[in-house]
Amino acid sequence: MKLLKNRTVLGVICIVLSLLICFAVTPLFNSSLSKTAQIVRITRDVAEGEQITDSMVQTVEVGSHNLPDTIIYNADSVVGKYATANLFAGDYLLPDKLADSPSMENTYLYNLDGSKQAVSVTIKAFANGLSGKLQSGDIVSVMVPDYEGTGVSATPPELQYVQIISVTASTGYDANTGESTGDENEKELPSTVTFLVSSEQAQVLAELELDSKLHLALVYRGDAETAAEFITAQDDLIAALYAEPEVEAPEAAESEAAE
Repeated sequence: MKLLKNRTVLGVICIVLSLLICFAVTPLFNSSLSKTAQIVRITRDVAEGEQITDSMVQTVEVGSHNLPDTIIYNADSVVGKYATANLFAGDYLLPDKLADSPSMENTYLYNLDGSKQAVSVTIKAFANGLSGKLQSGDIVSVMVPDYEGTGVSATPPELQYVQIISVTASTGYDANTGESTGDENEKELPSTVTFLVSSEQAQVLAELELDSKLHLALVYRGDAETAAEFITAQDDLIAALYAEPEVEAPEAAESEAAE
């Protein structure tokens, strides 16, 4: 105790501790701070559901101190994936911000190749849209009251089987699409339905949207393979309806005239 009360000894101890901190602890701390890592960063704003391309990402060197454990370091593991939330220029990427495929209602929107189109129609009454029970992937028939002024409800041949992409509320958010929206007590009522259709079907729907009150009847809900069978049957019917009439060969026509 007497030794510790000696000011000279205390001073020496303090100096030794200071030197230890300066030449041992501080360099180690600074070394950890100076370590860097190559991480993947977004170069421009990316909307939710959009597919990540090479031009949207870059690899940059940043300090590795306090980086999240799950941060993505390899750009190749990002390209081709889909954003699960809105991303902004400068954001670094984590696995929970990306998905291997877009959400159900966005799948067709980001993979349209010109053979099909996405078209929305208004649900003008609650019952017309199966009372809010329609989901993405459903196959429905489009019934039209007083079809073509006949006074009879009928389904146009082009709209026997139509696939739903999404059901949307008046706010623009998807409603009752078969995916969880969080609070089940606050589901929004559907306002429009978006279909995946051919150009012929799109034209019929556009005309009906202006003049009629459409009524949707659920035909099938289930696995994608069976749903595709309904769509194939509808495509075959449309091909038959809009087939070009065969042009009779000139030789055959002359032969028939001669007879």
